[in-house]
Amino acid sequence: MERGRRLSPAKEFFRNIGTVLPEIKKPESKVSLRNRLIWSLIILILYFIMGGIPLYGVSTSPNDPFASFRIIFASSTGTLLELGIGPIVTAGLIMQLLKGAEIIKFDFTDPEERAIFTAATKFLTIVVTIVQATALVMSNYLRFIEASISVVIITYLQLVIATIIVMLMDELIQKGWGIGSGISLFIAAGVAKTIFISLFSPVMIQFDIGAEPYGLIPLIFTKMFTGDLFRIFIREGNYPSILSFLMTLVTIFIILYAEGVRIELPIAHARYRGIRSVYPVKLLYVSNIPIILASTLIADLNILANVIWNALNPAGTDPLLNMIVYMETLEDGTQVIKGGILYYLIGPTSIFEAIDDPLRTMVFIASMTLLAVIFAYLWVEVGGLSSASVSQQLIDSGMQVPGFRRRAYSVNIILSKYIPSVTIIGGVFVGIIAAVSQILGVFGGGMGILLMIDILMNLYQVLLREQIEEYYPIVTKLIKV
Repeated sequence: MERGRRLSPAKEFFRNIGTVLPEIKKPESKVSLRNRLIWSLIILILYFIMGGIPLYGVSTSPNDPFASFRIIFASSTGTLLELGIGPIVTAGLIMQLLKGAEIIKFDFTDPEERAIFTAATKFLTIVVTIVQATALVMSNYLRFIEASISVVIITYLQLVIATIIVMLMDELIQKGWGIGSGISLFIAAGVAKTIFISLFSPVMIQFDIGAEPYGLIPLIFTKMFTGDLFRIFIREGNYPSILSFLMTLVTIFIILYAEGVRIELPIAHARYRGIRSVYPVKLLYVSNIPIILASTLIADLNILANVIWNALNPAGTDPLLNMIVYMETLEDGTQVIKGGILYYLIGPTSIFEAIDDPLRTMVFIASMTLLAVIFAYLWVEVGGLSSASVSQQLIDSGMQVPGFRRRAYSVNIILSKYIPSVTIIGGVFVGIIAAVSQILGVFGGGMGILLMIDILMNLYQVLLREQIEEYYPIVTKLIKV
């Protein structure tokens, strides 16, 4: 950054805040691939340990209202990972939207501005953590064992400190000590863990007909001896069954196929003739971003609705607030949503609920699809993925489309034929996948599967590049040239 150039008040504030926020330093020299894998494994183990430590001083409801969002936010109910990566993802998305909309302008080519952006994201993460923790307490989701100020303070400290630790673990991996991104690693590992548990968990679950193993494989062996084989094909509550297993396989195959569908536009280097390549416009152009944004919005509305109900309408006597959300309290004190707009936005969590209330099912699928399309369009516009932005990026990097003048306007005409269409189609695809997979009980959720596949494909590419750089440094230098 040029000396003497004044920063905006917002950037000045974030720069000052950055001096007191915890930070992970970059390694002085490049860490070997082996050591980076070890660091990534250590961080992953620590993350799982945190997910097994219950919050001190509170208890949670057995009916988790945020169960459908746990995969995306890599969180674990009633533990130090109660908030998971939710605050980090929310803060990061807000900062990206602010930057993309140029409400706050950042020049990422300037190291100081990159540091300010990082400090702003960290600060916003802590703010979001405090807001979400407050909402959880006010919504009666976290039940204090003892109603005292000290217990409330301890709860806040646990949630805030745990989130800061997760934030630093993610930063440690991103700054070169590990491989890829900590957030991506946590999500992928969480999805893989969920699939493994769904297949092999021997934990007994109580049903009306008696206790049964949770995992599909133990269930099959159990029913082979009792003769009640129908139970392995479908179970209430979307517990693992043959149906949900088959739907998981179908979802994986559909997503893998969709990941490979693309239109490849030929491009060539304007200065060096003979250097040609392609610019891929994938069917899933905006990947999983739309459904993450939609899920974040619905999760935040869920928290807000719980606050509104417990603070303003606990008896359900206000007809206007009942239109927003209506809850019923079960015998064990658990509150479940039974009506209102949010009832339809959250949607059914099993095929039996979907059949019992087809209107809710159709509204839920339509709402998720519509939200995914809206957020896909918004993200393309503010995230630098629009045809105009991509055209300018290609021209600035010295590329051009063969047979056309080297002007952003010409490239924009070509990209405009494809990018708006794949944006809408991709939004519809991920919206339907997310909604239908929730209803059918897909292991890890449809969006969890999509996230895991996307993350693993990117991780494979990173590992491949790292191996080439480590074992064939001369080839790497030639490629960079």
